[in-house]
Amino acid sequence: MDGASGLLLTGGASRRLGVDKATLVLDGNTLAERAARRLASVCGPVLEVGAGVTPLPTVRESPPGGGPLAALAAGAEALAALGHDGGVVVLAVDLPNVDVPLLELLRDWDGAPTVVPSAGGRLQPVCARYGPDAQQTAVALVREGRRALHALLEVVDHDVLPEHEWRAVAPADAFVDVDTPADADRVGIDMSRLP
Repeated sequence: MDGASGLLLTGGASRRLGVDKATLVLDGNTLAERAARRLASVCGPVLEVGAGVTPLPTVRESPPGGGPLAALAAGAEALAALGHDGGVVVLAVDLPNVDVPLLELLRDWDGAPTVVPSAGGRLQPVCARYGPDAQQTAVALVREGRRALHALLEVVDHDVLPEHEWRAVAPADAFVDVDTPADADRVGIDMSRLP
């Protein structure tokens, strides 16, 4: 699938972390800056769905902080308004080890329009590609009051990208997320330097 757009999800509440994870600094850049740069290098256009912590054009999910399904729906509607009708690669800001080769693999996947990696036996729906049908369904589910991204995968045909496939281009810890101070420490973020 050529011409995929991108959605960077930055709207999480970061309750367990205590600070906005998008603003955490790793290797001299915020997690939001790192993710925005990587996503923009493989997709276009790219929108941020969240509070506007990057230079990317920003849309807000409804309600703010409503979760990744609401973020996908808001991003899909904004992209449709821009005339984009293709696939979209979604990346959550708290996945600092996801790099360009993995995003390219998702963008270029030659199977179903929606493809979701599996790591350790668990689907990774906040680093995935969603086809036009999945985007439309996400909008409909949000209007019905659904909140879980997994609800979308229950009703939309999708490929599961097996671990042996993505491990050819990404490290084993590609899907380590930053949800707690211990997670931040594990990926090399020094939270003692926060204001």
